[in-house]
Amino acid sequence: MVEERTEVIQEAPAPRWIGIVIVALAVISLAGLGVAWSASNHATALQQTIGTQAQQFRQSDDALAQRLAKAEDLNAQLQGELSVVTDKMKLTQAELNRARKQAKQIKDDNDKQLTDLQNNMNGELATKASVDDVNKLGTDVTNVKTDLDATKNNLNMTRGEFGTLIAKNHDEVEELRRLGERDYYEFTIDKRNTREKVGDLMVELRGVNTKKNLYTVAIFVDDNRYEKRNRSVNEPIYFFTHGSRAPMEFTVNQVGKDKIVGYLSVPKVQTPRTQAAGN
Repeated sequence: MVEERTEVIQEAPAPRWIGIVIVALAVISLAGLGVAWSASNHATALQQTIGTQAQQFRQSDDALAQRLAKAEDLNAQLQGELSVVTDKMKLTQAELNRARKQAKQIKDDNDKQLTDLQNNMNGELATKASVDDVNKLGTDVTNVKTDLDATKNNLNMTRGEFGTLIAKNHDEVEELRRLGERDYYEFTIDKRNTREKVGDLMVELRGVNTKKNLYTVAIFVDDNRYEKRNRSVNEPIYFFTHGSRAPMEFTVNQVGKDKIVGYLSVPKVQTPRTQAAGN
């Protein structure tokens, strides 16, 4: 009888260092994944930051371009105003003297005409003229006196730097209005820091110094605001229309507590757009 032998084969256990290596590789893999995830988040945040900064730079560039365009427009306006003022200042002393001589000649002619009419009236009365003739002659003398008074008033008015007459009260404004050379808009503004319409302008009273007869106003022309500080009574503020040599005149004749009274003088022919002169 043959004895059967059963052979038991035992496998040798795996070395311990292999498990350690596997664990180490797993730890390294997890660490790599963590680093990659952190780097991805950092890259995303950096990309967003760069995009925001780029947008801010574009906005700043657009704002700078707009400011540059406005500066160029303002420079062009100032060049035009300087050209107009330069042309207006070409009034020579000889022309002023000629204007004075013409005014004196008008006064002398009116005085002579009045004297002649008075002499004629005396002669008619001496020859017992009819009542109708005397009345007619008296009417003529009255008309001549009225014209002479108006002429004297014109001669007594102050002329501005552009040769226009400056009225100091309502009666003188009416006298200028009868001449028919310009349009006049009288105004009374009795509230501060409120825009009031005067002709085609908007005017805001900013302050009044009654002791020194000074005032400060802000005048709105087109889309521009011009503030005139500490201007004197009866001192015109001039505005020029494009393409016209005749100025608009803003004049205050009287100041009170939070109140100004005056007029706006406008040329008969105007263009739609206006600019404030450097005065």
